[in-house]
Amino acid sequence: MVIPKEETERKKYVRSMFNSIASKYDFLNHFLSGGTDFIWRRKAISLLKEFQPRQMDGQAKKILDVACGTGDFSFAAMQLFPSEIIGVDIADEMLAIGKEKIAKRNLQNIIRFENGEAESLKFSDAYFDAAIVSFGVRNFSNLEKGLSEMRRVLKTNGVLCILEFSKPKIFPFKQLYFFYFKHILPFLGKRISKSEKAYDYLPQTVMNFPEGENFISILKNVGFKDVEEKRLTFGVSTVYLARK
Repeated sequence: MVIPKEETERKKYVRSMFNSIASKYDFLNHFLSGGTDFIWRRKAISLLKEFQPRQMDGQAKKILDVACGTGDFSFAAMQLFPSEIIGVDIADEMLAIGKEKIAKRNLQNIIRFENGEAESLKFSDAYFDAAIVSFGVRNFSNLEKGLSEMRRVLKTNGVLCILEFSKPKIFPFKQLYFFYFKHILPFLGKRISKSEKAYDYLPQTVMNFPEGENFISILKNVGFKDVEEKRLTFGVSTVYLARK
């Protein structure tokens, strides 16, 4: 499988793929991770809570969830007692499921989801106290542009919190994980989702993502400061925190 490199074509590819697996997306996330994805999101939000700027100690906490998908990171962020969460994603089918979840939780007054691209956010400068992304930055059609846009819409000292897959480095967990990730996960994902491309796409993008120090350098290059990383579950995923 070849993922398009040109920005517009990559965006179309990603949108089509996630729309095609939307109905199975939540189940597969939880099943294929053994429920660990819930733990990772809660941990990321708890780290954000410790790292949050002073203005978030008050009542007006406005949070942007980029590449929000069906909204699980937004719901996890409710533990911060926000006044407003806006989630954006390019896949309408994913957003539709997220909107149903908002209604079931009766959170319409706090959370809203809308179609939007990371690389061209439709919000004014310095609007949000925090921006969050879970397992989405590797899908950006232009990584630096998406990160720069999130920085633009953050208030001064506002926090960026990114949860993303990474590659374990400890023997023998590294070898076991790679075998699962490259062979078992794609096999199960394809069988359940009925999508041939989605679960080839996942390991390919994870392997190609500039994790760790490489990603930290990119964050600094687009203007973020005080960048930190916290590796979770032997390095299967990593939380990145940074300030504007």
